[in-house]
Amino acid sequence: MEKLSVVLLNYNGRAHLETFLPSVVAHSQPHTVYLVDNGSTDDSLQWVKANFPSVKTIAFSQNHGFCGGYNKALPLIESEYVVLLNTDVEVTKGWIHAPLQLLEQNRTIKALQPKILDYKKKDTFEYAGAAGGYIDWMGYPFCRGRIFETLEKDNGQYNTNTPIFWASGSCLFVHRKTYLKLGGLDEDFFAHMEEIDLCWRIWNAGFQVSVATESIVFHLGGGTLDKSKPKKTYLNFRNGLSLLIKNETIGHLLWKFPLRLALDWVAVFKFSVQSGPQHGLAILHAHLSTFWYMRRTWAKRSKKSQSLPNIPIYRGFITWQYFVKGRKVFANLNRKNLS
Repeated sequence: MEKLSVVLLNYNGRAHLETFLPSVVAHSQPHTVYLVDNGSTDDSLQWVKANFPSVKTIAFSQNHGFCGGYNKALPLIESEYVVLLNTDVEVTKGWIHAPLQLLEQNRTIKALQPKILDYKKKDTFEYAGAAGGYIDWMGYPFCRGRIFETLEKDNGQYNTNTPIFWASGSCLFVHRKTYLKLGGLDEDFFAHMEEIDLCWRIWNAGFQVSVATESIVFHLGGGTLDKSKPKKTYLNFRNGLSLLIKNETIGHLLWKFPLRLALDWVAVFKFSVQSGPQHGLAILHAHLSTFWYMRRTWAKRSKKSQSLPNIPIYRGFITWQYFVKGRKVFANLNRKNLS
């Protein structure tokens, strides 16, 4: 069995492929690169076949979405590890070596990410992952190098390989059989936080998630949904609640869920003023959808949902730290709260 494969999911993405696929092919040898085409209606699949014949292709007749596309493709690929790589990522020489070495050295690590920097500002961390993801007590995600909208410059301050709560879906190294055993990415999430949900399930299953900062990639980002769109607001708030319902322990969920709803109501006014009333309505829509599908989401709960002391959750409130105390960079957070 092949040790690792690189898997790109494409939907009408010829422009991204022309820009980013050359670096992937050049720097991923001897590992196989797969292009999974999600029912594209442009000529991106034909372009790849003509220009990069070494890239293996899997073509679906319809668009199964981000989560569904990977869920259907990974059973067809025979390698121990796969890298789920966005088509808008530029990789660098040797980008696979350090992550694969770490995975091989510590078999309890089942998911991992490299350091992710901004393609347009290559000295700055990128929003979706940076140097490794965390969540706080309330399930709000943030990263080493990015808290809410504050992005730090990379000065080597996070050049340590450490357990993290979640690894970015833009460049996700994952043990393929573990991915399949845990059910893959939750297709109900559609987009946003689906990798956080997967990583939480990995932790609940008794495994680990980590970061290999020797490996660097550059992510363009923002390709799924523009942050100015109300649908992005809707998905962020709905999926944030689904994360808690699916994975949090009953004891913690009893107080976290109502408190999270109350905080969301504060956000309704904030978003309505700053981004427009349609964004406030999107949050309310997210709440209605959460309750409407509550039974369906609850049925997906892991039987092993637990509050293990070694899971790297920030045991504090990132909103309080950021908006009240003004601690806008990861290094300024109280490390005692990082378990």
